[in-house]
Amino acid sequence: QLVESGGELVQPGGSLRLSCVASGRTVRSTTMAWFRQAPGKEREFVAAIRWSANTYYADSVKGRFTISNDNAKNTVYLQMNSLKPEDTAVYYCAAGNAIVSTIRTVSAYNLWGQGTQVTVSS
Repeated sequence: QLVESGGELVQPGGSLRLSCVASGRTVRSTTMAWFRQAPGKEREFVAAIRWSANTYYADSVKGRFTISNDNAKNTVYLQMNSLKPEDTAVYYCAAGNAIVSTIRTVSAYNLWGQGTQVTVSS
C-alpha cells in the first residue's frame, strides 16, 4: 500500500514536499516513482528513483524537483521548488520493478497510491 500526502494550494514560485509511505514492501528494493495527472490529460511521468539510488526526471521538472527516499522510514519524497501553474495536477506515487527503459511508463508500475492534489495558483 502507498499513501501520499503533502499536496495543497501554493502560489507560483513556491515550494512543496510530497511524501509517499510504503507498507508491505521496502522502497529500497524497488523502483519508486511520481506521476501526475491534470484534468483532461493523460497521466505523465514526473520522477523516479531506483534501488541503486539513480534518479530520473521529466524534462519539464528537471532542476526544480528532487526525488529522494528514506529507507528507515520506508518513504519516498518529492521536493518541488519554483512551482508553476502548469504543475497543477493530482500527484500519484507508484512502485514496481521498472527497468531503465520503461521507467517513464505507467504500465511499468503495479502499485499506486490514491493521489494528492497540488494546485499552483495566485
